[in-house]
Amino acid sequence: MSAGAVAAMAAIAQAIRASGVLVRVSPEDFQKILLKVEQPLVIQTAGTSFFSPKKQYLTSYKGFAFSTKSATEIVLPPGTETIVAKKIWVP
Repeated sequence: MSAGAVAAMAAIAQAIRASGVLVRVSPEDFQKILLKVEQPLVIQTAGTSFFSPKKQYLTSYKGFAFSTKSATEIVLPPGTETIVAKKIWVP
């Protein structure tokens, strides 16, 4: 294995450690998770894919980051704090 390949693998491993655990769930499961949180914080963005617009959502629960994508807007529980981002990058 070349030194460049080893360095690339080390960089990927470090990025994974830095980003923590990300769990992708369905929009329905995402809503269920939000109902378990007293004051949820959701980061959302309206991204676009080649074929259709997609909204992306991200929240944290018990040390895990949960992410979902939906073609339609997800109804968030009352009292949810939201941050609208231009883009959410998910490794």
